[in-house]
Amino acid sequence: MSPYTLLVLLVAAERLAELNVARRNAAWSFARGGREHGGGHYPVMVLLHTGLLAGCLAEVHFGERPFTAALGWPMLALVLAAQVLRWWCVAALGPRWNTRVIVVPGLPLVDRGPYRLLRHPNYVAVVVEGAALPLVHGAWITALCFTAANARLLAVRLRCENAALGLAPA
Repeated sequence: MSPYTLLVLLVAAERLAELNVARRNAAWSFARGGREHGGGHYPVMVLLHTGLLAGCLAEVHFGERPFTAALGWPMLALVLAAQVLRWWCVAALGPRWNTRVIVVPGLPLVDRGPYRLLRHPNYVAVVVEGAALPLVHGAWITALCFTAANARLLAVRLRCENAALGLAPA
């Protein structure tokens, strides 16, 4: 198994860990009257993120993309930084963090951790990782396609999340 394949599999394992945390946190939120918003776009998000991982492996393998140190090492550093930011977000939101948009009525917005600096720092991690992970091994087509599709999805997701949090009109 190549180091890049191992990296992509580790990111996949991290995604499964996220889903486990999200499942537990969803139960916590629903037990407190939480309501899910925008569930219709969630399957698209799952498909897109699964496609990112599959695309990384397929393009590198079938496209015979080489590892270029001058690009690969900085992109790996960005992938690792995105993971740190993502889990900082998870820690800051605690049981309110989720892969779905679930809002518990009456809870104030979180303003600690990275949320002191940005309204949606987790999406910064998603954008950075989505571009950087494929580029670790030169999979530029996957990086480009994911980034374009993710931009469209994030536009929907941010409108949904902001409306659910009372930050913007629905």
